[in-house]
Amino acid sequence: MGYFQGNDFRKITGGKKGKHRDKRKFELGSPPTETKLSSEELIEKERGMGGNIKIRVKYATFANVYDPQEKVSKKTKILSVIETPANKEYARRGIIVKGSIIQTELGKAKVTSRPGQDGTINAILIKE
Repeated sequence: MGYFQGNDFRKITGGKKGKHRDKRKFELGSPPTETKLSSEELIEKERGMGGNIKIRVKYATFANVYDPQEKVSKKTKILSVIETPANKEYARRGIIVKGSIIQTELGKAKVTSRPGQDGTINAILIKE
């Protein structure tokens, strides 16, 4: 099923306009990528407008965690998703989005990247 990103077929008031042309390829959208915590990693490449490539993380195991005290980044294993301010249900389902608090081997970290858009999980270690 396609997701239509154009707005040419409806009025501002919500009523429908007469269809004067068909949907176009560049108006095609996609559902949001819900990056899930898993034992295996899966990264997908998707073609965007203008031939650009968007890299999406479908399943994640590791995160690049930056420690502001030592000023060092390390690739560490994600143990669990503790909290997601965007949606409480996401934390229960193990979905990682920007702003999520994750438990890593180094400690708690806050996700600063957008895994469904950037293709990587970057996080900053939180002081406890």
